[in-house]
Amino acid sequence: MNQGMATTIPIAHQMGVRIVEARRGFAAATVPAAGNGNHFGVVYAGVQFTVAEILGGAIALTSFDATKYFPLVKNLDIKFVGMASTDLRAEAGLDSDTIDRVAAEAADNGKADYRLDAVVTDANGQTVATTHGLYQLRAHGK
Repeated sequence: MNQGMATTIPIAHQMGVRIVEARRGFAAATVPAAGNGNHFGVVYAGVQFTVAEILGGAIALTSFDATKYFPLVKNLDIKFVGMASTDLRAEAGLDSDTIDRVAAEAADNGKADYRLDAVVTDANGQTVATTHGLYQLRAHGK
């Protein structure tokens, strides 16, 4: 997955975003603070956004048939709740009922929306951002 990101989303790869866990219904990613700071000396907001947003695709690739479908983000709201000055970890999950609904709807209609919430934490386990996203699973060629 990380090797694929280098070519499909090169900017995330350049930031150092890495998928560290991906299984059906769950994904986690990390990003280093080093090289991703802003003029305040904390992790740039766009980096925090990216480490959280990438999870919608990681979960889709492990929860649905990637030979038939691809994920895309339709909307993502982020709330910054703390200053991020360390390496970050983002986590998100989808329950089995949602996965089953999305798979069935995509099979019937060629696409299906799903909502995904992510939490971004610092090295001390403190939440620095939360996201609420609307993603879509779409059949190739649609």
